[in-house]
Parts: sequence; C-alpha cells; structure tokens
Amino acid sequence: MTRRASVLGALACLTTAAGCGLPRPGPNKKEIFAGSVLNGGDAFVVTVNPRVTRATAVLPSFGFSSAFKGAGVVGSDTLSPGDTLAITIFENVKDDPLLGNTGQRVSALTEVQVDGQGYIFIPYAGRIRAAGQTPDGLRQAITRKLDAQTPDPQVTVSRLAGDGSSVTISGSVMAPGVYPIERPTRTLAAMLAKAGGVAIEPAVAIVRVTRAGKTGKVWLKDLWSSPALDIALRPGDQIVIEQDERRFTALGATGSQALVPFESETLSAIEAIATVGGLQTMAADPTGVFVFRNEPAEIANIVLGRNDLRGDQRMVYVLDLTRPNGMFEARDFLIRDGDTVYVTEAPYVQWNKTLSALTGATGATANIASTADTLNGSGS
Repeated sequence: MTRRASVLGALACLTTAAGCGLPRPGPNKKEIFAGSVLNGGDAFVVTVNPRVTRATAVLPSFGFSSAFKGAGVVGSDTLSPGDTLAITIFENVKDDPLLGNTGQRVSALTEVQVDGQGYIFIPYAGRIRAAGQTPDGLRQAITRKLDAQTPDPQVTVSRLAGDGSSVTISGSVMAPGVYPIERPTRTLAAMLAKAGGVAIEPAVAIVRVTRAGKTGKVWLKDLWSSPALDIALRPGDQIVIEQDERRFTALGATGSQALVPFESETLSAIEAIATVGGLQTMAADPTGVFVFRNEPAEIANIVLGRNDLRGDQRMVYVLDLTRPNGMFEARDFLIRDGDTVYVTEAPYVQWNKTLSALTGATGATANIASTADTLNGSGS
C-alpha cells in the first residue's frame, strides 16, 4: 500500500509539472484572447473580415510631387555652368601648328570646365561663351575664333560628366557614377538604363530622386508601368536605388521562425505564411493564425468603430483558415512592416506532449519503486 501511494504521489507531481512546464512556441489561443481589452488586457483582439481588411489596407505612400512631374525636359544639348567639355582641334599645318608642337597637328584639351559665368578659355581664341549653346554651336564659335590664325581648323566638342548638366546615380545599380544629361538620357528611366539597370531584384527596388533639397521615390516596377512617373531630369539630381527594407516576423507553428524581408510591394497574410514554409502540418492550428501590430489611432478607430483612441494601439488580428471565407480573408489581408505573424499549436499537440512526458515519467517512477522494493527485500 505504501509503495502504491508513493507511485501515485509521484505521478501527481509529474502530471502537474508536465502541464505547466512543457515546451511550446508561444501562447495558445485561450491565453491570447485572455489578453484582450475586453478581459482587462492591453490589446484589441479583432476577427478579420472584409471591413477590417479594407480599413487596414495601407501601403507605403510613394510618388513624385507636382514639382517633379511638372518639370519639362531640358535641352539635351544645351551647355550649362559647371559642365566639363572635351575639345579636340585639328590643324591643317604640319611645320608650325598654332596650338601644338612641330609635327603635332592634333591638340586635345581635356576637362575644360564652363565657369560660373558660362565661359570657357581656349588658347589663342580667348574666352568664349559656352552656357546656353549646344556643343555644335560652341564648336562653330571656336572655329570662327581660330580660323583667322590657323588655316581651316577642325574642331570637335563633347560634354563629359561634370557639375553642370549631369546627375549622380548610386546605390544598388550596376554602374554607379556621374552621368551627363544627353539627348537619349533626359528622363529617369533612360538614365537608369544608361547606368546598366538595377543590381537587385526589381520587385523590391525603390528609386529615390533628390532635387533642390526635396525627395520623391517610387517603386521601380511602377516607373516601368506608368509613363507619368518617368520624370524629366535636372542638373544636380541625385538618384539612389535602394532595396525595400520592410520586414515581418514569423513565429509559432510555421515552417520556420525568422525575421522575413518583403519580396514584393504588397504581401498578404497567406503569402507571408507561404514565404516561411506554410503551416506545420502536424502541429499548427489553422483556426489560430494571429497578426500582432501597433496600429495608428486613425486606423484603429475605424476598425473598432470608435473615435476616442489616441496614439498607436496594440491590435491582434485573428484569421481562421477553416472558415468558408477564411482563406479568402487571409489572401486579402495585407501584412505591414513590423508585423508579427504567429500561428498557435493545435490543442492535441500539447496533449500529446503531456502524454509523452507522463508515459516516460510513469516508467521511470515504476522503475524507481521496483528498485526500492528490491532494496527493501534485500535488507530484510
């Protein structure tokens, strides 16, 4: 009788310990609902429906202002102060050239910069106004100045990247650098093509343009699909290609638990779950898919049908994939930056863990009791 009581007492202790201390990935459904504001907690627990989906479907606000969109294309061949030019002069004399040494008929003037007043200086031609002219117009002006001093000079003028009619391209682009605004590259999309395109996945590429202290940015794929976003460039524009930095956290009975980057402009709950390998078939509770989020007050008020909330609110959105419309709701509900997607374990999983713990504990207790009896018998 004493032996049996000892075994039962040990089992009772082990049962209590197993029920309280078994490992699990996080709270269960009951515990989450217990933390609701309705139960004295600090989070609003809301079941997802079409109205909630519409109210929470907020995407990052990207786009160019009217100041960017309203700017017309610059004269692609018009020189500006700060432009850097390459000028080559061919002389039709061999013995005594004007600019070169004896026998040197070609003189190359590299990196001739248009000064702040719009002029350049050419030896024997003096100061010549370049700003406002095309390269060809400047070529003719230089030719006229030199023609009186050397017979039939041949002049070429080309514009290099410089501080004038040029833009800077950096970030995740194939060939970052400073590029002149030329006839084929007067708009944003054409200039990106000139730089070799982006060096990251286009679906997560963001194009940011800074001009005169103001910045606008768009998704690369929107730039491709919308001609209105292909803005005209201006000298001094800074173009940066950056990767979307939004992330969400996946926890619980999913294929993996990780901090996951967005792979597209929009990401639904069902896509987020699929991204981390879906639900664990033998562990997940499809009625307990939760999205934890700090919701701005203006959205929280709409979701809850209130107007008195101030500041960010802790919201827990509930998705039940077993309902007739559950999969559709999960497909339509958008995940946002910083969200936590959590899938609870099915109730039977914890029960199986308890049974496994008890089965092992019972065997161990029986062995202990048997050993004790053997020792007592030997002692007697």
